[in-house]
Amino acid sequence: MKFIEPGKFLLVFLVCSAHVVICSSSGNETDRLSLLEFKNAITLDPQQALMSWNDSNHVCSWEGVKCRVKAPHRVISLDLSGQGLVGSISPSLGNLTFLRYINLQENLIAGQIPLSLGHLHHLKDLYLSNNTLQGQIPDFANCSNLRTLSLNGNHLLGQVPTDARLPPNLYSLRISYNKLSGTIPPSLFNITTLTKLGIGCNQINGKIPREIGKSRVLQLFSASQNKLSGRFQQTILNISSLAIIDLAVNYLHGELPSSLGSSLSNLQWLGLANNLFGGHIPSFLANASELSMINLSRNNFTGMVPSSIGKLQELSTLNLELNQLQSSDKQGLEFMNSLSNCTNLRALSLANNQLEGEIASSVGNLSMKLQILYLGGNKLSGRFPAGIANLRSLSALSLELNHFTGPVPDCLGNLKNLQIVHLSQNNFTGFAPSSLSNSSLLEKALLDSNQFYGRIPRGLGSLKVLQILDISNNNLHGSIPREIFSIPTIREIWLSSNRLDGPLPIEIGNAKQLEHLVLSSNNLSGVIPDTLGNCGSMEEIKLDQNFLSGSIPTSFGNMDSLQVLNMSHNLLSGSIPKSIGSLKYLEQLDLSFNNLEGEVPEIGIFNNTTAIWIAGNRGLCGGATKLHLPVCTYRPPSSTKHLRSVVLKVVIPLACIVSLATGISVLLFWRKKHERKSMSLPSFGRNFPKVSFDDLSRATDGFSISNLIGRGRYSSVYKGRLLQYGDMVAVKVFSLQTRGAQKSFIAECKTLRNVRHRNLVPILTACSSIDSQGNDFKALVYQFMSQGDLHMMLYSNQDDENGSASIHIAFAQRLSILVDVADAMEYVHHNNQGTIVHCDLKPSNILLDDSLTAHVGDFGLARFKVDCTISSSGDSIISCAINGTIGYVAPEYATGGEVSTFGDVYSFGIVLFEIFLRKRPTHDMFKDGLNIATFVDMNFPDRISEVVDQELLEYQNGLSHDTLVDMKEKEMECLRSVLNIGLCCTKPSPYVL
Repeated sequence: MKFIEPGKFLLVFLVCSAHVVICSSSGNETDRLSLLEFKNAITLDPQQALMSWNDSNHVCSWEGVKCRVKAPHRVISLDLSGQGLVGSISPSLGNLTFLRYINLQENLIAGQIPLSLGHLHHLKDLYLSNNTLQGQIPDFANCSNLRTLSLNGNHLLGQVPTDARLPPNLYSLRISYNKLSGTIPPSLFNITTLTKLGIGCNQINGKIPREIGKSRVLQLFSASQNKLSGRFQQTILNISSLAIIDLAVNYLHGELPSSLGSSLSNLQWLGLANNLFGGHIPSFLANASELSMINLSRNNFTGMVPSSIGKLQELSTLNLELNQLQSSDKQGLEFMNSLSNCTNLRALSLANNQLEGEIASSVGNLSMKLQILYLGGNKLSGRFPAGIANLRSLSALSLELNHFTGPVPDCLGNLKNLQIVHLSQNNFTGFAPSSLSNSSLLEKALLDSNQFYGRIPRGLGSLKVLQILDISNNNLHGSIPREIFSIPTIREIWLSSNRLDGPLPIEIGNAKQLEHLVLSSNNLSGVIPDTLGNCGSMEEIKLDQNFLSGSIPTSFGNMDSLQVLNMSHNLLSGSIPKSIGSLKYLEQLDLSFNNLEGEVPEIGIFNNTTAIWIAGNRGLCGGATKLHLPVCTYRPPSSTKHLRSVVLKVVIPLACIVSLATGISVLLFWRKKHERKSMSLPSFGRNFPKVSFDDLSRATDGFSISNLIGRGRYSSVYKGRLLQYGDMVAVKVFSLQTRGAQKSFIAECKTLRNVRHRNLVPILTACSSIDSQGNDFKALVYQFMSQGDLHMMLYSNQDDENGSASIHIAFAQRLSILVDVADAMEYVHHNNQGTIVHCDLKPSNILLDDSLTAHVGDFGLARFKVDCTISSSGDSIISCAINGTIGYVAPEYATGGEVSTFGDVYSFGIVLFEIFLRKRPTHDMFKDGLNIATFVDMNFPDRISEVVDQELLEYQNGLSHDTLVDMKEKEMECLRSVLNIGLCCTKPSPYVL
């Protein structure tokens, strides 16, 4: 062996060492520069997570960065999750060739996923969930070591990737909560290592492929909230490893396989809610002994609940609500006894079924861990199930809408964890349960519409966290306990339609969080305490139909949030405080039928004559001209017997005549159509956060085309994510250079600033500013509706107008959408501060949220109900001409008819036909005097099966069970009823019956 001299050995060692350092330095420099490029692509770092990313620190010590322990010290991990980062992902990350782990989830990163990430051969885990990433999922086939790919909660488009675009040994693929479409590719299940597949909350349609049965190691399959159709895929039963199945909110139908529980013995979670499943619940489901969660709610399951479910000792949640499950007085409730074996049961809901009979006292043998028990909306009878008092962990109890009788036992107060009690609309009798006061955690006590009598228990004051108390529509008497108003958390008190008497307690002012005080239709007397004005959070006060006297407290002007004030039909006297006019959120004021006198204020709500009611007060005068009240006059201070005689003999009778005439004038005035003339931008108030042009520009990536989701005559709509809200929003930007856009913006502001309804698109805020070029800029920000609009659902996947759409819309879903629209229109027509006419109701203005609940939007052409007259100044109050959409505009508008709710009714009828025929009213077939309404009329009622969307009938024919004929007849009968409503709405003239 040849030895190296010591000096030479040292030289060789230094040279080798130097070589290692140089190589390591070169690799680190590449990594450092790549990470700096990533940092430059981040435009906002609110938590300063990247502050340490500078030359003063070694790259391996930067926050979120980890390097190899041994040389070369290359970057192997990047973790910046939950930092609120705004910007994009730089393609430079593809240069980090040693990278094994990337976690950028829970940020606001936009743009596309760089293709360069698909070339990281060492990458094992990629987490990009809950950002605003767009575009398609890139090809990750070259990431041969990739095990986890998590892209949930973004805006990704395109289809679910096939096996050719994914690594061969992928374990977990999570791409839920995106905008993916198409079908589930059968080749995806060629990846034999796949154990977790999450594709829920997208727009995926079609059937679950048979090939899923090849995935013998699959443990999680989540495809909820899509548009999947067909029956339960039988080959799923081959996957014995499955632990979680979540297929809720789809269009799956048919019966469940009887061997479901036997084949999937490892099943722990079964979520099939919100589908169209029918038949009986399989009794062999209990063979899946590991089941801890079963959710079969909102389907069409029939028959009785199998008692075998009680064998599931691990069962924690059983939700069977909103089905057609049955029982009788003699049988069908035995399963309740068997559930006593489920010692881990925490939630049980059987609400809204067809259950009848009495609940046995053995209900008290249910799990001591039970926290939620919902039995409402059935036909259960008998006395209050006394065994419930043994369920010491119970926090929510729902028995409403049944036929229970007898008193509510005091032992209910032993449930110290009780927070919510719903006992309304039964036939309970006796005293209101004072025992509830023993439950220190009670949040809601809803006991209305029973037959309770006696006094309200003063012990309720010991409920230190009670938020809602509703004992309306009973026979309670006595005074209102002052202790109630000392509960610091009380928000709502509903005691209307009882026999309560005595004065309002002065302690009412202690309820600082009180928002709703409804005491209508009682026998309350005495004066209204000034302390009521201390309730600064108050939104609604209803004291009508009582015997309250004295004056209206001026302190009411302190309740800045007040929206509704009703004190009608009392004995109130004195003048109307001007301070009420300063309440800028007040929408409804009813002071009618009291003994009020003096001048009516002319500020605030008193200028909106459609929002106030003051009839039946003989001493009122002055006020807005449209009130038609007599001019206020002042009597000289001198007083003589002659003057007194004149007053008695002349003035009083004359005042009665004037009062009567005034009342008639007011009533006639209410019947007239009118509109306020002001066109100024209304204030949105403190509940609407301010946003700037820069905020909206940043949220929509500079109003990029990729974020454009709609465009109309006066505006364009973009999707985006505002930091103030976190969730997605829709930003409607008005094209102010277009004539009429400014008026459309103001009309929409005026219409939406105060309306609140579950079927109207919620407005979040408005922006009236200038853009980056110094031009006027106006925009409205709405809650984002993830499922688009009804027009898109009906037609977006049609090759042409005569083609068939791939999106299946069940009959029940169409009817539900129609009911939602009807609710919205009924609200704006009748239940708002003034009648609102939409003027442009059509499918593209009907938006759908995640649960396919419909929301009416776009009030840019809306009108407050008006008269087609000339004002005193000679100017037209509002033109009766209307700019609607061809095909939906009522015929009377074409001949100069005035704007009215009849026009919306006509448009509603057209939309109804469109939903069930799946044909536009402008279809080529409608010409030469034939329109969609006359087309339906010609074929009604005998030939409607020939004109409705054939998909409805084809879907029915696809169901094979004994009751098919009966089912078809019932649905055809329902179709006739629905179309008949449309015919009533679309008569040529609104005055034709």
